[in-house]
Amino acid sequence: MARVTVEDCIDKVDNRFELVLLASHRARQISQGAPITIDRDNDKNPVVALREIADETLSPDDLKEDLIHSLQKHVEVDEPEQDAAAVAEGQLTSRSEDEEDMPETIAFDQMSEEELLAGIEGLVPPEKSDDY
Repeated sequence: MARVTVEDCIDKVDNRFELVLLASHRARQISQGAPITIDRDNDKNPVVALREIADETLSPDDLKEDLIHSLQKHVEVDEPEQDAAAVAEGQLTSRSEDEEDMPETIAFDQMSEEELLAGIEGLVPPEKSDDY
């Protein structure tokens, strides 16, 4: 087969940069042992990937989804929420009896503006050294 060019694939994938991402991802899959869908003809993996895209033996949308899935580091899992009526009745609680005695509000120390300014004025600047 003649050389594969970007023009052979651009009608399948509109964006040239996306084409490069998809073809490189497919070439990595081939190098990791994924089966190819066309004859190799002594071509290297990137050329085989481009030929697969040009011949439409692989769907660009499937390649894109697979690329996104391979780049995900954290998969969010939806956990079921507790039933509001059961929580209101006290049937489902995550707090122990010891925690129920503790207040739910968190109190922070309060500092006036004058105390803050006095504390800032009392700070000592760091000594100069030749390292900086």
